[in-house]
Amino acid sequence: MKAVINAVLTGRVAPFRGPDEPSAIDKAAIDRRVAIGLFGIEGDEQADRVHHGGPDKAVHHYPFDHYGPWRDEIGSHELLSGPGAFGENISTRGLVEGAICIGDRLRLGTALVEVSQGRQPCWKLDHRFGQKGITAAVIANGRAGWYYRVIETGMVEPGDNLGLVDRPYPQWSVDRVFALLIAGRGRQERGALQALAKLDVLAANWMQRARTIIAD
Repeated sequence: MKAVINAVLTGRVAPFRGPDEPSAIDKAAIDRRVAIGLFGIEGDEQADRVHHGGPDKAVHHYPFDHYGPWRDEIGSHELLSGPGAFGENISTRGLVEGAICIGDRLRLGTALVEVSQGRQPCWKLDHRFGQKGITAAVIANGRAGWYYRVIETGMVEPGDNLGLVDRPYPQWSVDRVFALLIAGRGRQERGALQALAKLDVLAANWMQRARTIIAD
């Protein structure tokens, strides 16, 4: 499995929903080679360090493949004219949630990254698009993207390859795990939740989410 990186994006913290709720969801594409560190791409920021960023959510990947379906559903919104609408750091074509698995290790430019969890959508998507229902739609359709933790630091630029190095857990595709933990399917698949609660390559907060659903 290999994809070409068509955009690398970073953003700075700025006012979002009023001065007391800043965000760095507004990412812009860069055209130069940048470093990928343990906490993300050089020049990228996060306003809410509790729910965004950190080693388990260092780099956010969102498939550009989803932009066409979004335009079909909500119209030709200006945010959908190019990558960055969903706050992503990496944009590719030909690689979606059903084709990527938790624990996958990939060579991202010269860095080595590992898939840690899907993206858990929040109210910021509704506010960014200026319409209610975007977050709910992501939960329903699973077009959420995913996060990487950085195993080996390196460099990346647009046009670099993203290639699979190792896939230890082919049974745990990102879309399946998202459906179990975020879209509500886990309540019907308790055995799967129990396995996810012990999957040490899954981000710690999603392991805890599996345990919480089990205990509910």
